[in-house]
Formats: sequence, C-alpha cells, structure tokens
Amino acid sequence: MTAFPPDLFAGRRFAVLGLGRNGAPAVRALVAMGARVQAWDDGPAARAAVDDVAGVGVAPFDTLAGFDALVLSPGIAHVLPQPHPVALMARQAAIPILSDAELLFQAVRRAGSRARFAGITGTNGKSTTTALLAHILLACGIPVAAGGNLGPAALSLPLLPDDGVYVLEMSSYMLERLHSLRFDAACLLNLTPDHLDRHGDMDGYRRAKLHIFDRQTADDLAVIGTDDVSDTALRDELAAQGIPTMTVSGTVAADLTGAGGLLRDGAGPIATLADAPSLPGAHNAENAAAAVVMALSLGAPRADIAAALRSFPGLAHRQKLIDTIDGIRFVDDSKATNADAASRALGCYDRLVWIAGGTAKAGGIEDLAPFFPRIAHAFLIGRDAAGLARTLAAHGVPHTIAETLDRAVPGAFAAARAGHVPAVLLSPACASFDQFRSFEHRGQHFADLVRKLHPTGETE
Repeated sequence: MTAFPPDLFAGRRFAVLGLGRNGAPAVRALVAMGARVQAWDDGPAARAAVDDVAGVGVAPFDTLAGFDALVLSPGIAHVLPQPHPVALMARQAAIPILSDAELLFQAVRRAGSRARFAGITGTNGKSTTTALLAHILLACGIPVAAGGNLGPAALSLPLLPDDGVYVLEMSSYMLERLHSLRFDAACLLNLTPDHLDRHGDMDGYRRAKLHIFDRQTADDLAVIGTDDVSDTALRDELAAQGIPTMTVSGTVAADLTGAGGLLRDGAGPIATLADAPSLPGAHNAENAAAAVVMALSLGAPRADIAAALRSFPGLAHRQKLIDTIDGIRFVDDSKATNADAASRALGCYDRLVWIAGGTAKAGGIEDLAPFFPRIAHAFLIGRDAAGLARTLAAHGVPHTIAETLDRAVPGAFAAARAGHVPAVLLSPACASFDQFRSFEHRGQHFADLVRKLHPTGETE
C-alpha cells in the first residue's frame, strides 16, 4: 500500500460541494494528486476542516465553467426532492457529478494498478457485509482497503497493488454518481423502501441500487440476496447481459446459503455459523453468505473461510454485545434506523426488553407486529415515542414512554430483572437526529449508561 502519485490529476480542476465525512477527504486527496480544487460548504465549521490545505479555493460557486467535475456530498440532492443550485448548474452545463468512489477508481487506474473492486449495497446489512468481506480477505493474506459509505471515505484509501482489493460500501446516493467504476464483484443484499424522497418512488430506488452492476462483464460476479429482493427477473436480466450471477440466502436454498446455521454451497459445507458469535440471526447468515461468495471469487482459499468467520469481531452498533449484568445481555443495535433493520434484531431473541424510538420513518413500527409477542416490555424514547406507543397499545404490548435513554436503560434493566428476561435490546427502528448527533452517538451513550449499571462502576 502506497500513496498515489502527486501528479495524477495534474491539469484537472474539481469543484467539491459539501465538506463533511466524504468531501473534506476528497479535497485533501485531490490536491495531493495535483488537481486544482475549489470547495464550499454552507457551514463555517465544515469549511474550517480544509483551511490548512494549501492551494484550495474556499468560496461559493458562481459558475462551474472550466471544471472537469463536481464532487457532491452524498447528502446533497442533485435531482430529487429538489436539486441543489450548484448541482443544477452542473447538470445544465453537462459537467459530470461524481462520487468520491468514482474518483478513487479513476485514480487507481491512472496510477497503473489493476487492483480489483468489490461493491456492496442494499437497504440493510451492507456495513456488516463490507466489513466481513474485508476481514476475510485480510485474514487470507490479500491486500485490502475498505471504506466508502462505511468507515474511511473512498478517496482517503491508499493505493493498492495489482493483487489488492478495494471493498466499498455503496449507498444509493453514491451509486447514482458513477461514470466508469466497474466492480469485479458486486452485491445487492436486499431492497426495502427507504430514501424514497431522494428517488421518487420504489422503482427509482431500485434503479439507483442496480447501478452496482453497471459495466460488469463475463469476468465479474453479481451477487443477489434472495431473502428480501423480491425481484425474480433480476437474475435473468443480469444473465442476459452475460454477467455470472450467484444467489445467497440466510433462510432458504440458494447458490450459497446459511440456512439452518450451516454455510454451504454446491461443493458442500464451508462453516458452521454458531462458531461465529458476531454474526447472529438469519440476516447475518445471508450477510456471511454474500461475503463468502465474493471472497471466494476474489481468490480467498476455501479452507481459510471458517477461521476468518470465527475471528470476525463484528461492527459497533450492529447487534453488539455491550455487557452482561445479572445474566441479562445488553445489546446495542443503534444502527437499526428503520423498522426493517430492527426486525432483523428482534428476530434473534425469543424474549426481550426493547428500547426503541427517535424520529420514525414512514409506516412507523406497524410492520414489526409479528415480533411483538417476543417483547416483555418496551421503553420508548425520542420525538415519536407517543406514536410508537399507540401502535404497541393497539397490539397489547406493555410499554413505557421513557423519553430519554437516561431513563430507558435503568428502567429496562429493572423490567428485565423483574421478569427474568435475558436480553435488553436497543434497536430503535427510528433515526437518531432528534436527540443525538448520529446513530453512533446514540449507541455510545447507551453503552455508557449500561456500564453505569454495575454497582462498582466496572464491567464484568
């Protein structure tokens, strides 16, 4: 792994709008590769993040004349619900609007590296699958760099050698802004309603996600999760283009399946998932199946897969065991920001105390009704707690509007002890921004509160 050549983008000029987690690293990387950059963010603190980058023009955009491309933060709309004025300016001038993942691909190829690219998308599970695939490849001695929508921004990743693999989590926003990036292995895990304001409707969301397979050839691999992708024509569409396609599942037969807790394909068993404690539940069986089939296609030895799965540490805020106190497991699943994501965690426990709430997504938690009999008591927090309470009341689920995590955590502990319930699960089914900076902030606060439950203040 090395740095990119300092003249890689010499003579090219980029506009960067939005200086958050993706934008600021993009500015630094592009300048380090010899590009000229003008950057802007409406927030003074965000602009300050690039104050120390020599040669960057920090100013609003009056025109995009002379720019080669606009690098737009994923959170800034370029079409729906309303295009940002600078994005509209770019579209009218036929200037490409690119994601930093696209520029990483261009940089790698300009540098002469033939490193491969693996892309993972889906409504849920993509972070775990991305991290797991990177972990497997690294455990097998393959040079790897992982990032994108997860972890490091794409343009902050190093230059890999020809045998290396970039493992990128790709959001629908990023996938809409690709020009030449081709994934050697690409996966669509699942597809349930989300971000419909940005894509117009479910069909628009689907089209955005399917860009993960753009430009693939007969030398590549397309992976489709069958547990939630109710799109029987997709495999036929890809096959008609000559793209090799594999299906994966955590519950039913597929080309590679984790049904029954045994990961296997047509050649036989690969690993027992009970030996991988950081991958609980059928949804993680599907995530593991996807990561393994991609790893095998990228050169990971089959014999090394089981050990790599066993050593996977899991991701923070994705069903992460924080502590066990008085025999009660406290699990942080703060990443579950919608009902579909929360359903995957709820399905892992026969009996639990549930902490949920925040800013509810369209439809609230009504779709979680099949899991309500598992809930001994629910503690609700955040802006839409009252609305969630009405749904639970209609189904006869005992609940308390705790309003804050500070009240919910000790209340949940008391309820679990009183009812001999083995698990307290934070899986909010809601966004976090009403009370927290992010789902990470919410999960960390939960962990801090759990640790304070010990009489000594120390964890076991």
